[in-house]
Amino acid sequence: MNYTLIRSARKTLGMQIKGTELIVRAPNSATKKEIDSFIERNRAWIEHHLERGRQQERAAEALGPLTEKELRELTERAKAYIPERVKLIAPIVGVTPGRVTIRCPRTKWGSCSSKGNLNFNCLLMLAPRATIDSVVVHELCHLKEMNHSKRFYAEVLRVFPEYKKHRQWLKTNGAMLMKRAAAGEASKKNED
Repeated sequence: MNYTLIRSARKTLGMQIKGTELIVRAPNSATKKEIDSFIERNRAWIEHHLERGRQQERAAEALGPLTEKELRELTERAKAYIPERVKLIAPIVGVTPGRVTIRCPRTKWGSCSSKGNLNFNCLLMLAPRATIDSVVVHELCHLKEMNHSKRFYAEVLRVFPEYKKHRQWLKTNGAMLMKRAAAGEASKKNED
């Protein structure tokens, strides 16, 4: 099985799937035999997630890339919709956010700066409205907890009890949406 190996001062073996790529993280002291054994023990999980990545790639290809015009339209829709959701949900969380910005990054659905400014991905407009709200709640809760601790997730679930369901929607469908945006950007560069 092909994989990218990243060694570091960590103490345990770990892995992640990025699209259709397996990344193994290993302690500097781990032997090839230990790494191969770890991969073999987790083969079913790896194959399941790699297949899911392949399915997302096929779905993105079938739908085709998002055009520059479509991305602009999504950005405009997001600029009209998401700041209004932030205004509505912020008092429920009990925070006052700073500036709200809409962008189209290729890896994140939202982010929160130390100054309290919030950024959201325009591709959220392709998600169900409740999923958009889950990202808004997540970022607003970072104004209380700038981490992903148990306290942070307790606050998220207090405000939005169905958060895990919508987080799963993004895990299942999000990579496909981002691939469509990246494919559109790549085809535009090829035309230039």
